[in-house]
Amino acid sequence: MSLLVVGLSHRSAPVSVLERASLSADAQTKLLQDTVAAEPASEGAVLATCNRIELYADVDKFHAGVAELSTLLAQHSGVGLEELTPYLYVHYEDRAVHHLFSVACGLDSMVVGEGQILGQIKDSLARAQETHTAGRLLNDLFQQALRVGKRAHSETGIDRAGQSLVTFGLEQLALGTPVETWARGKKALVIGAGSMSSLSAATLARAGVAEVVVANRTPDRAERLVRILTEGDDTDVAARAVPMASVPFELTRADVVVSCTGATGLVLTAETIAAGVEGRPGAAPVVDLDAVAAEDARESALAQPPAEDGCPVDLPTVRPGFSVMGEAAVAGMDAATLEQHGAWAAGSAVDRRDAARGTGPEADAEVIGALAAAAAAIGRIPERRRTEPVDVPPRPEPVLFLLDLAMPRDVDAAAHRLPGVRLVDIESLAEASADAPMAADVDQVRRIVSDEVAAFGAAQRAAHITPTVVALRTMAADVVAGEMARLEGRLPGLDDKHRAEITQTVRRVVDKLLHAPTVRVKQLAAEPGGAGYADALRTLFDLDPETVASVSRAEESTEKNAQNRGPG
Repeated sequence: MSLLVVGLSHRSAPVSVLERASLSADAQTKLLQDTVAAEPASEGAVLATCNRIELYADVDKFHAGVAELSTLLAQHSGVGLEELTPYLYVHYEDRAVHHLFSVACGLDSMVVGEGQILGQIKDSLARAQETHTAGRLLNDLFQQALRVGKRAHSETGIDRAGQSLVTFGLEQLALGTPVETWARGKKALVIGAGSMSSLSAATLARAGVAEVVVANRTPDRAERLVRILTEGDDTDVAARAVPMASVPFELTRADVVVSCTGATGLVLTAETIAAGVEGRPGAAPVVDLDAVAAEDARESALAQPPAEDGCPVDLPTVRPGFSVMGEAAVAGMDAATLEQHGAWAAGSAVDRRDAARGTGPEADAEVIGALAAAAAAIGRIPERRRTEPVDVPPRPEPVLFLLDLAMPRDVDAAAHRLPGVRLVDIESLAEASADAPMAADVDQVRRIVSDEVAAFGAAQRAAHITPTVVALRTMAADVVAGEMARLEGRLPGLDDKHRAEITQTVRRVVDKLLHAPTVRVKQLAAEPGGAGYADALRTLFDLDPETVASVSRAEESTEKNAQNRGPG
C-alpha cells in the first residue's frame, strides 16, 4: 500500500486561502483525471468540502507523488504553488488512513463530531467511481472510512462533544438564548437548496420559526425542499420558494438568513443587506457607526506623537461573534500584512510574540480589529502611534441575523459593520468551537480510529499476498494435472474409477502440504513489516512474477466490473 494524501484545511490555512482554492464539481472531475494520468499515481479521489480540499492517491514514489499532487492542486485551484505550499499537509500510508478515519468521525471538523462529513465522503467516493479513478485501495479505504464514521456515531456520544455546523451557528446568533426561544415566531430566508441549506431549513423549522422562504437558482430544487418541509410530520412551518431575484425584497421581511451556495462571488453584498434593513417598515436610515468611530480614531491618531517602538495601536476591538480574519478581509488586508506590522502571526510566531510581549488571544483580536478599522478608514495601517480612547456610539439591537455557511463566502464581510445586523461566518464558528471541552467520548472515538487503522492495514497487507498464494495453488494444480497425464501414459488401461481416486488422493496431499504454509504466510503478512513474505514465497517456489501479476489484474478487473454495475 502506498497511500498518499496532500491537502489543506481550516486547520492549516486561513479562510481566505480556502475560499480561493475551492473546487467546483467540474474542476474536481478534471483533477481526478489528471491525477491518474500523472506518472506516480494509479488511483485518485478528491475530498472537497467548505473547509478542506484533499487529494488522495495510490502512488509508487513518495517524493514524486508529493510534488505531482501539490502541483495538480495548485493548477486546478488557481492558487499559485508557492503561495499554496506553506498551507499544505502530507500524510502517507498508515498516517493517511488515520487522517481520513479521523475526518470521517468528525474529529477534524470545525465543530467536533458533526456528521455532515460522512455524506461528503460518500459523494467523494461516488465521484471517483464514476470517473473510474478509484481502484481497490481507494474503494476499500473510503468504504471503510464510512463504516468507521458510522461506528463512532453509533457506539459513542461524539454527537454530544460537538454539534452540527448549522445548530452551532444558530447558537452563536442567539448569543446564549436557547435556539428554540430565540427562533420562535421569526421569519427565515434560506439561500441555496443543497444539503447544508436543506439541513438549515429543517433545523430552523424544528426550532419553531414561523416561516421558511427558500431561494435557489434552480427553482425545482427550491420547490422540492419546500415540499419536504411542509409535508414532514415533525413540523408545521409555512414554507414557500422564491427566485433569486426576489432575495432583496425578502431581506426586508426576514429576521434570519442562512446562506450556503456554490457561488464563486458574493450572493449578498453589504449594500443589498443595508437596503434590506432600511426597507423594513419604520426603519431608520442605516449609518455605519464603525465608520464614524474609525474617523474619530483617525483624527485622534494623527494628533498623537509617535509612540515607542513596538507599541500597538489601541482602537475599537473586533466585535464578538465575527471572525478576526473576516474583519481583516473588510479592510483588504491579508495575514502577511498583519504579521508584517506585528499584529498577528500563525503557529510558532504567535508563541514568540507572546513570549516577548506577554499578550494572548484577547489582545490578538483587539489589535487586529483595531488595525482593520483604522486601515478601512484612512487607507493605511498606522504604525507606532497611540490613540486616545474614543467613545463608540451604542449599536442598536440586531433586526437581521445572518449565518454564512458557504465557502467561498456568500455574505459580504462588510455587513458585519452595519447597525441592526449580526453576522456569523464559518471561521467564527471554528474560533468559537476551538475551546470546547474534549469529552471522554472523543477519547473513545480516537481509540476506535486507532483500532480501525490497525485492522485496515492488516487487511491490506494480507490482501497484498493473496495473488501470490493464488498463483502458488494454481501452479500446484498444474503440477497435479501434469503428473496425472503422465500416469495415464504409463497406465493406459486405468479405469475411470481408479483414475478419479488417484487424482483425488494426489490433490489432498498437495492441499495438506500447502495449507499450513499459506495460512501462516497470510497471518505473517498481515503484521507490520510483513510485506516481504510475498517476495519470499515467490522466491521459494520459483513463481513466475507475470503469473502473480495476472492474478492481481484479474481480481482488480472483477472488482471494477462489480463497482460499475453497482451505481447503475
